[in-house]
Amino acid sequence: MAPPDVVKRVEQLRRLINYHNYRYYVLAQPEISDEEYDLLFRELKQLEEQYPELITPDSPTQRVGAPPAEGFAKVRHPKPMLSLGNVTSPEELWAWRERFMKLLPEGTHVSYVVEPKIDGLTVVLHYENGVFTLGATRGDGYVGEDITNNLRTIRSLPLRIPLAPDGPPAPARLVVRGEAYISKAEFERFRKEQEKLGHKFTSPRNTAAGALRNLDPKVAASRPLDVYLYHIVVIEGAESPPATQWEVLHYLRDLGFPVALAWCRTFDDSEFDALADYCVNWVNEKDRLPFEVDGLVIKINELALHDVLGFVGRDPRWAIAYKYPAEQAITRLLDIVVEVGRTGVLTPRAVLEPVFLAGATISSATLHNEDYIIEKDIRIGDMVIVRRAGEVIPQVLGPVKELRTGQEKVWRMPKTCPSCGEPVVRYPGEVAYYCENTACPAQLVRRVEYFASRPAMDIEGFGPKQAKLFCEKGFIKEIA
Repeated sequence: MAPPDVVKRVEQLRRLINYHNYRYYVLAQPEISDEEYDLLFRELKQLEEQYPELITPDSPTQRVGAPPAEGFAKVRHPKPMLSLGNVTSPEELWAWRERFMKLLPEGTHVSYVVEPKIDGLTVVLHYENGVFTLGATRGDGYVGEDITNNLRTIRSLPLRIPLAPDGPPAPARLVVRGEAYISKAEFERFRKEQEKLGHKFTSPRNTAAGALRNLDPKVAASRPLDVYLYHIVVIEGAESPPATQWEVLHYLRDLGFPVALAWCRTFDDSEFDALADYCVNWVNEKDRLPFEVDGLVIKINELALHDVLGFVGRDPRWAIAYKYPAEQAITRLLDIVVEVGRTGVLTPRAVLEPVFLAGATISSATLHNEDYIIEKDIRIGDMVIVRRAGEVIPQVLGPVKELRTGQEKVWRMPKTCPSCGEPVVRYPGEVAYYCENTACPAQLVRRVEYFASRPAMDIEGFGPKQAKLFCEKGFIKEIA
C-alpha cells in the first residue's frame, strides 16, 4: 500500500502535468521547458510503476496529451497521434534498444532512421484520391482542431498529389503527419518587418502556432509558414505501399510533400554505437539547420516491426526522441518586481540585463515565488544563470556566487500589494502570497485580460494593452 506522502505527491504531479499539458497543447503558451516537463512525467511514471494501485484511467501516463481548444470544429484522428518517450544520453538510448529487442524473435533484422525533431506545430493532413480535404492539429492525440483553411495558405503544402507527372499515383486515401514551422531566416525577416509596425514576435514556433490556430486564415497567409511531412498514418489503395520508414520519406517526397531527407540518416543495428555517437555529436550541428529543432527522433526502419512492438502507455516502443539540455546564459539581475495576477497571487519577476538566448533577447524571467528565491539565495545585483528552451518563459536557475562583489541586496516579498497598497497574506501550507482586495487595479486588469482571451470570450484584437488602457480610463470598473 502506498504511503500517504506518495499518494499526495502523485496527485500533485497529475495536477501539474495536466496544467502544463493545457498550457502547451491548448494555449500554445508553455510555462516550463520540455526538460522540466519530462522530469515531472518521469517522476509520476516511476511512482506509478512502483505503486501500480495508484494508476487511474485519467492519469497523464495513460493518455496522449490534452484537450483541444474551443473555437474550431473538432476532428477525430483515424489513429492516435502519440507523443514520444525520450532519452538524454547514450546509456538511455542503449537501454531503449535492449527493452524492445527482448520483445522480438532472436535473429530479427533491425535498422533505424534518424530524423531531426523539428520544433513546430504537429499537423495531420488528409488526402482523398490525391486531393487535400482536411487538415487538423494534434490536439489531445485523439481529437484535434480543423485548421484546413489555415493550412491551405502554406505554399509548400500540396493541394493535390502527385505534384510531378512522373510521380507515383495517388492512393485512394492518405493521411500523413508532419510539422508546420517557420524557418530561422524567414522568421528573422518577418520579425524585423513586424518590429517596424510595432509588433513583437519572440520565437518561430509561437509565431507558427499562433497563425495556424487563428480563426482568420488571413493571419496564416501573412506569415512565412512551411511544413515537413514524415509519417504515414493511413494509406489505402496504394499500388506498392512503403515497407520501411526510409521508403516512407522517399515516397512522400516523390508525391510532392516537403520532406527533411537532407538531414535524415539510416543505421543498421550493427552500427548502433555509431548511431549513439551521431546523436551525441549532432548537438554541434543542430544550430546550423535552417529550422529550430529540439532533438532527434530515432525510429525502427521496418514498419512491420511497429505493429509487432506496439505501445507502452502513451509511447510507441519503436521510436524514441533524443533530447539535449536547455540553453543557458549568464547575465545580471537588475531588479525583482512583483506582478499581481487576476486571482490576487503575487509573482516575483526578474528584470535582467538583456542577453541573447535560444533565438531571442531575454530581459525578464520568472522567479516563481519567494521560497524559490530564498532557497536559491538569489539577490538583486547577482550574476545569474538563465535558462530558456524553445519558446517557453525564461527561468532564473540561480546565482553565480563566485562573481559576487558584496553589493548584492537580499530580496523579500513586500508586505503590501504593489498595485493597491493593501496588506498581502500567505496561507499556511502555501508558497503564494495573495492580495485579497477585490478592488485591486492590477487584478481588474488581469481579469479583463482573461475575459477577452481565447479560452474565455475570444475577443480578437483585445489584449493586455487594451485591458490596461480601458481600466485606467475608467471604461471598465468590474467584471460582472
